[in-house]
Amino acid sequence: MHPRRHSLLRRSPLAAAIAAVLGALALSATPAAAQEGFSLSRFEPSFAGDKLFGVQSPYGLGESTFHAAVILDYAHDPLVLRGATSGDSFGAIVSDQALVHLNASYAAWKAVTFNVDLPLAFQRGESPSGGDFTAFAAPSGAALADLRLGVRATLYGEAEDPFQLALGAMVWLPTGSRAAFSSDGQVRSQPLLIAGGATPWFVWSANVGPDLRPPVSYATVTPGAALRWGAGIGFLPGDGSFQIGPELSGGVALQNPQSQTLDVELMLGARARFARDFVAGFGAALGLSPGAGTPDFRSVLSIAYTPLGGALKVEVVDRDGDGIPDEEDACPDEKGVRDPDPRKNGCPRLLDRDGDGIPDSEDACPDVPGVRDPVPSINGCPTDRDNDGIPDSEDACPDQIGPKDPDPKKNGCPLPADRDKDGIPDAEDACPDVAGVADPDPKKNGCPGAPADRDGDGIPDDKDACPLEKGPADPDPKKNGCPRDVRVTDGEIVILQQVEFDTGKASINPVSNGLLDAVAQVFRDHPEIASVEVQGHTDNRGSDDLNTALSQQRAESVVKALVRRGIEAGRLVAKGYGPSRPLMANLTTAGRAKNRRVEFHILGRKKGPQAVAPPGAPAP
Repeated sequence: MHPRRHSLLRRSPLAAAIAAVLGALALSATPAAAQEGFSLSRFEPSFAGDKLFGVQSPYGLGESTFHAAVILDYAHDPLVLRGATSGDSFGAIVSDQALVHLNASYAAWKAVTFNVDLPLAFQRGESPSGGDFTAFAAPSGAALADLRLGVRATLYGEAEDPFQLALGAMVWLPTGSRAAFSSDGQVRSQPLLIAGGATPWFVWSANVGPDLRPPVSYATVTPGAALRWGAGIGFLPGDGSFQIGPELSGGVALQNPQSQTLDVELMLGARARFARDFVAGFGAALGLSPGAGTPDFRSVLSIAYTPLGGALKVEVVDRDGDGIPDEEDACPDEKGVRDPDPRKNGCPRLLDRDGDGIPDSEDACPDVPGVRDPVPSINGCPTDRDNDGIPDSEDACPDQIGPKDPDPKKNGCPLPADRDKDGIPDAEDACPDVAGVADPDPKKNGCPGAPADRDGDGIPDDKDACPLEKGPADPDPKKNGCPRDVRVTDGEIVILQQVEFDTGKASINPVSNGLLDAVAQVFRDHPEIASVEVQGHTDNRGSDDLNTALSQQRAESVVKALVRRGIEAGRLVAKGYGPSRPLMANLTTAGRAKNRRVEFHILGRKKGPQAVAPPGAPAP
């Protein structure tokens, strides 16, 4: 009788079909003596940080950058005993093989990357028995596989170029076991020519190189030097954080090529970046050839730490262009600076002119250091116990409401009693109930005598065009004695200059402090003015909603400024009208300037005198 003829092939029907095309080889039965195996796995993972599962990428992985991955490779029926002519299966010598790869890469320079891969093999089989096949003992349990060392140098192209070229080399040290089908028991190596590239829509890689290994005989198979190749493409839908695509890899023996030494696998893989610096992947492959070590099915699962710039580059979105990615930027639409506080990172530094720690946008007194207060109208202002608008540090009477006075001893103190309101205290007034004028003679001081000058500006009422408002002399009779900044009419406090604001903001320019001082003085001089609407108006540039909001904010800023000057808040109402009430057409620069204004409209007056009687004049 002749010994049975057999072949070492995997179990896949597709493999059997390919084997039939290539031609079945008649081989002699192996003697019953036990045989040592060889390095069975045909899947070699790429470097940690690469873009594909089993095909290396040509680009560098950054400069002084570390990448690491854990890769689980499972192969089903990679080594099956079959009849060479009948195709009958006598059982799987290795039915299940799983390798856990601990894979790490380090980019020491921009174009040079080093890699180490340490695999641990877990496998089992059926130990075909009976007849001449009792010698094919199946491995079981865990065993260390061959340690792989690798290096790669980029020759041409940058990481994001569509074409790149590199040379690489890998060496396997015999740390595994032949009995466990995890080693050839000898050193082997493989030089590689690597090409690839990247576009915004896909990445691609292709490798080719000889697998230099001494021949190792096992039954009828003699694995030895082979030409190995691989190619793949990964498509990048969306923002590039997800990748999907095929990989085709294989090899053929350089000496005595035959079906048992032909290896071809087709894989479809997907990878996704998460938590910024981590990538998870899964691939499934079919064996397309009958070679020993080619499974009928393979699956690969990986998780890798690979900083941005390695596999699966994610486009960094930075809408405001401040160098801080939107995902870290607390103010993604405003340029800012880095801050350890995540709530402030990427936000602009808040303007704080007086350095009191309260941003100008919240500070009612942005030019004077103050303290925080829950009341917005005094937040950031110096303490002012009597709320007369004079800080306690400057107030000679901090618990009594009083006006400002250039004399530090009188600043903030109530004015002395002055029943006739002529400006001469009753204690010095010889006529305390009749308004008069100052006189060096104590017997005449405060008594009537000189021509009536109700506003006390030194211009007699009969020559004063504004007898109730202080003003300078003017050769024009219509302006003589009238204020140059502020006038009072029946329905309005007219300002002859405009309140100046910082461009596009509600903050008042210091140049308008004198004008607001004059407006505040009008309120003091006219206690009968009970209620005034402070109106804010803008031109028509920009949206109506934004202009209305800005005009309201500016009106409120003027109210706050007058309250700080001692004017009762109850006499003031802020109202913004935006561009709805233009004085002139918004067709010229001059017209728009006229329309950007603040107006003071009198809403109500108290019954009684229309103005405070000035020194030397009777009450009106």
